Amino acid sequence: MMSRKTRTLLAVAALVAVLGYRAFKPAPDEARADKAPLPDAAVQARPTMLGSLAFRPCTLDSPVSRNSLEAQCTTFEVPEDRANPQGRKIALNIALLAPAKPDGVQPDPVFFLAGGPGQSAVESYPQVDPAFAEVRKRRNVILVDQRGTGGSNLLSCEAPENDDISVEAMQAGAAACAAALSKKADLRHYTTTDAVADLEAVRQAIGAAQINLVGVSYGTRVAQQYAMRHPASTRSIVLDSVVPNTLQLGSIFARNLDDALALQFARCTGNAACRAALGDPRAELDALLATLRANPVTVRYRDASTGEEREDVLRAETVAGLVRMYAYMPQAAALLPKLIHEARNGRYGDLMALAQLMQGDMKDAMAMGMQLSVICSEDGEGMVARGEDEGTVLGNRMAEGLAAMCRAWPKGQVPADFHTALSGAVPALVLEGEFDPVTPPRYGEEVVKGLSNGRLFVLRGQGHAVIGAGCMPKLFAQFVDKADAAALDGTCLEKLNYVPPFTSFNGWEP
Repeated sequence: MMSRKTRTLLAVAALVAVLGYRAFKPAPDEARADKAPLPDAAVQARPTMLGSLAFRPCTLDSPVSRNSLEAQCTTFEVPEDRANPQGRKIALNIALLAPAKPDGVQPDPVFFLAGGPGQSAVESYPQVDPAFAEVRKRRNVILVDQRGTGGSNLLSCEAPENDDISVEAMQAGAAACAAALSKKADLRHYTTTDAVADLEAVRQAIGAAQINLVGVSYGTRVAQQYAMRHPASTRSIVLDSVVPNTLQLGSIFARNLDDALALQFARCTGNAACRAALGDPRAELDALLATLRANPVTVRYRDASTGEEREDVLRAETVAGLVRMYAYMPQAAALLPKLIHEARNGRYGDLMALAQLMQGDMKDAMAMGMQLSVICSEDGEGMVARGEDEGTVLGNRMAEGLAAMCRAWPKGQVPADFHTALSGAVPALVLEGEFDPVTPPRYGEEVVKGLSNGRLFVLRGQGHAVIGAGCMPKLFAQFVDKADAAALDGTCLEKLNYVPPFTSFNGWEP
């Protein structure tokens, strides 16, 4: 049995890496209110002006980052429906991280675009700030909470109180959420296209002729759409774990996860000590899921946060969700064969404790209302059950659940060319992790085909969201400085190593 400290560290490590889709558990507005930027004691000081926007001191905190960041914050009002500019307004929550020394600040700021869809850029940025250290020496970094997230008219609902995870319950939950949120928002106007118009309005307001866009996961869709609509205003784009414009979300998750698990589990089956101790992780996982689908198990376990003993029901969906989240990060994925082996042999406590800890820590990570406004409007055609996914870890449950929720959700309009591949001469740095369970390297290969000044780096042994891995922050800074991906010397990335699989809760074999 692993220690409480080990459980906590592993769950938090995986949480930091997670920037993609999660189950239907939106958080209430009240739970997010205390996570907004904290006003500094010097709010009465003279504001920092950037174009027409007046910024005042604030502090950025993140639930998964120890350190807070001193920043400048403001709000910027935009119409919810641009076809009706006199109607409801949205106050976009914006943070500015300026270089410590004002001399030599470059005129083209860097916009960080969060993942999800549904993450707050302001809240999620602190955990990736170390990767921006060199960039921040010469450029302003701008964080705009996308409409419907964070402090920009957050679209989030109270989670259902029961444990019903049926498709019917998911549709009913979405309908109730839509009804509640419609009192403060027209849910049709919280799409990527609306967000791109907001970014352009912010660019004009701060007076920047061009901007650099850094998108992670879903944020890469925003970056590509902005570059399509406003090429003259786009100096460069960085696409970390890219979602191609051509892609319809919905039915991609199951196959991509299984492909990544095959690569990750091969680290165990190809290791004599791991294979002898833990067998074939995929065969054991399939057997465990089959057992739990037939008979969910009531498990007594020790809560990793409080140390108290608890009892809960372990279902196949719980295991599949944990496997998917841990697959995002190699350091966490290395533990999966051991966790699966223990559970397969009737020792469920550690797996249950980690699953519950992660579920609790993630409940505030996404604005589910905004997520549904994006996915239901832009990706409806991709939400179909596929026979080829029946034998996968996730199966068709995610696609079927999304389709059910979208049946109850208002849908916005998207441009006819929305799913057209980005092409042209915009300088582009594209990053993928070799083991990414959501956006595999082939997505990066597809995207760079149409970009004459684009370059792809696939980071060995890495998962999802890789801008902070190894020497990538140095290469990222060099790219932003010169906007020339071809000139980058990526040999330093060869130092990245694979994480050996854990054969015990104390680590791997020496």
